[in-house]
Amino acid sequence: MSLGLVGRKCGMTRLFTEEGESIPVSVVQILPNRVTRVLNEQSDGYSAVQVTTGDVKNSRVNKAEAGQFKKAGVEAGRGLWEFRLEEDSDLEVGSDLSLDIFEAGQKIDVRGKSIGKGYAGVIKRYNFQMQDATHGNSLSHRAPGSIGQCQTPGRVLKGKKMSGHMGDERVTTQNLEIVKIDTDKSVVLIKGAIPGSKNSDIVITPAIKTNK
Repeated sequence: MSLGLVGRKCGMTRLFTEEGESIPVSVVQILPNRVTRVLNEQSDGYSAVQVTTGDVKNSRVNKAEAGQFKKAGVEAGRGLWEFRLEEDSDLEVGSDLSLDIFEAGQKIDVRGKSIGKGYAGVIKRYNFQMQDATHGNSLSHRAPGSIGQCQTPGRVLKGKKMSGHMGDERVTTQNLEIVKIDTDKSVVLIKGAIPGSKNSDIVITPAIKTNK
């Protein structure tokens, strides 16, 4: 993984090109990311940079995080994120990461927590096909159908697609494009939709794969 930035999703809007084409974009506000810890191969076993962003009251921070912020000498943020690196970094604790590490037109990966949709059946959750909605079918229109086998193995196999909690899990969308960076407003406009609800935390990193 490469060095990235942590921001907050503001929503979606659109931009118009000179030809009049409408481009849907996601708006991510990225405030300065403060370095709280620098890990290296010799002392920690791997290379990484730990950052925080935003402002939080001290009463809202648990003792473990409060100790890290105090040791780093930085103001408390709304969380701690870590970017693993291939080699040791020259960054210093207390320094800021700005939008300069990204540029317009660059391909990125965006990670966030998807919107929770509560308890869902297999049709909504896994796009299963409905049973016949005609005569002879009673109360089984959206049922999952058979879930097991005969006496061998005589059980439901692990990982079977069944109804359950949908959403509210970590999702990464790859190979998105940065359309525009507004340094004055600390905003990044990303082409297309990104995971997460409004005001949720978003992690942006350089793309690890590129489209052929």
